[in-house]
Amino acid sequence: MSVYDILSQSQRQRVSDGATLPILKGCETAPHQLVLVWSQLGDFDSLEYAWWLQRELPRLKDKGIAVRAIGIGDRTAGEQFCAYTGFPADWLFVDPQADLHRQLELYPGLALKLPGLKSGQNAWLNLMLMCAGIGSPGTLAEVFRGYTGDRKAPQLIDDDEVVKAAPLPPLRGSFFQFAGGRGFQRPFELATLRLRNMAEVLSRWQTYVPDAAYLTQRGGTFLFNAQGELRYEHRDPGILGFAENKHYPLSFLSEV
Repeated sequence: MSVYDILSQSQRQRVSDGATLPILKGCETAPHQLVLVWSQLGDFDSLEYAWWLQRELPRLKDKGIAVRAIGIGDRTAGEQFCAYTGFPADWLFVDPQADLHRQLELYPGLALKLPGLKSGQNAWLNLMLMCAGIGSPGTLAEVFRGYTGDRKAPQLIDDDEVVKAAPLPPLRGSFFQFAGGRGFQRPFELATLRLRNMAEVLSRWQTYVPDAAYLTQRGGTFLFNAQGELRYEHRDPGILGFAENKHYPLSFLSEV
C-alpha cells in the first residue's frame, strides 16, 4: 500500500472539534497536499516545524497547499500545542499511540530495553542517548548550529520582536545584531527559540506528553499533487532531523 493510500484511508481525532474524521478530508480539491506526521507534540521537532509553517503561511495559501498534521498525543495536548504555536486546530489530528507512524514505517528511534524499567522509563533512557547523538545522526551538529549561527539560513527573529525564553530576561530581536549582524541566522538566535519551546513544554509536561512511551518516535513529511502522486518525502533520521535542508526547512516547496 502506498503512503497516499495509507493516509487517505486513515481517520484520527481532529483537535478543533474532537471529531474523528479522515485525515485528508477537505483536501480533495487542493492542487497540493502537505501531510506532516509529527513526533510527540511536546517534541522540539514538532514545535519548530509549526513555527516555520506559521512563518510561511502566506506562501502556503498563495500556492494552494492544503496542510494536515498528525502528532503523537491526545486532544488536550493538541489544543495546548495550537494555543502556543498558532497552528490551526482544524489542520491538526492526534494519534495517541503512534499507530500511523508504524504504518508508514517511520523511524521509531532507539529501542534499548533495560530489565526492570517501564516502557516510559526506557523511552526516557533512549531519548537521552539520542540527544547525545546515539542512534540519531546529525542531532549534535544541529544543536551546535543553534548556538553558532548559520549564514545560509534567514534571520529568525525580527529586530522589533521580543522573545521571552525563561530563565533569560525578555530579549528584543535587535539584541542579536551584537552577535553577528542582520539578515541571517545569528549566533544563539535559534538556540533562544528552542529554549522558549523547552520552557513551554516543561511547564506543561503532563499536557504535552500524556504517555512517555513514544518519546523517541520520529516523523516524516509528505507532499502530494492533486492526483495523489508523491512529489516530496522526508523521513526524520533522528532528533532535530525534521528537515532535509536545515538552513531552510520548507525549501522543498519551491518545486511547487
